[in-house]
Amino acid sequence: MASSLRIVYMGNPDFAVRPLQIMLENNYNVVAVVTGQDKPAGRGKKINESAVKQYAKTQNLPILQPESLKDENFLEELRKLQIDLIVVVAFKMLPKVVWQIPSIGTINIHASLLPQYRGAAPINWAIINGEKETGVTSFLINEVIDTGNILLQKKVSIAEDETAGTLHDKLQESGSQLLIETLHLLESGKQTGIDQDTLFSSESELKPAPKIFKETCKINWNNTAENIHNAIRGFSPYPGAWTNIQKGENISVFKILSSLFIQEKHTYATGTIVNKNNGIAIATSDGFIQPIEIQMEGKRRMNIHDFMNGFSFEGASIVD
Repeated sequence: MASSLRIVYMGNPDFAVRPLQIMLENNYNVVAVVTGQDKPAGRGKKINESAVKQYAKTQNLPILQPESLKDENFLEELRKLQIDLIVVVAFKMLPKVVWQIPSIGTINIHASLLPQYRGAAPINWAIINGEKETGVTSFLINEVIDTGNILLQKKVSIAEDETAGTLHDKLQESGSQLLIETLHLLESGKQTGIDQDTLFSSESELKPAPKIFKETCKINWNNTAENIHNAIRGFSPYPGAWTNIQKGENISVFKILSSLFIQEKHTYATGTIVNKNNGIAIATSDGFIQPIEIQMEGKRRMNIHDFMNGFSFEGASIVD
């Protein structure tokens, strides 16, 4: 039976497609989809539509792409829709004038166990920090990003070889299921939620999840082997942990997309490249990183053994 709730859905990337899909599969009434404006991308400046827009078009859903969320014409369109609920997944911070429009409220699905990992990149930072567990949270949006009252949470384990890419897929599915459970909860009239401040003490360490930039992904070879390995996992497959390698007079950017780490005493300077186990190993403060998959700037991603069939690391070194 179709739900009577009138819902506007807001999202941009691939992560936000499955929650929208599962809402439609469960007969929820999505009266409009709000997504980012089309942007030129790549060398040919081909117009790029968000993943959510591409999917919404296949379902013949009305699509709104405001230049500004405070635009009066956009706000008037939302009001005319007489919506009960806004659902936000991987979108942007909403102004109060938007999230106050629905009669029930505006909810967000966030890819962490709030209040931990508030911010733009919770999936990456959970792996970078070596967490064994994360999850998804549904909460009511308020004035401060990722701080609203929690409705429901679902825990998800992080495997030892987990990457940001594989964890993304696990959390996408868990978040989609959590969204349906949250909609059931709201339909039953239970919508107060739990104040996040009650979930941690003043002594608790809150771990943030800030936006990731290119410099964030540069490997610090003075770090421990395990921490570097976790960073490689956390930035894989995108944007990729990287380092500069010099051979002769040429300096190239190399991304390490998967690795093994070895904790072992040695006398090499950090960043030294040595031959090990029919491949290479790079010295850290307490051991080595063995690249498994690597990508040289301008080249495709390759297994290290295949890469070394056409490239020798003899005489190569890590440089800042």
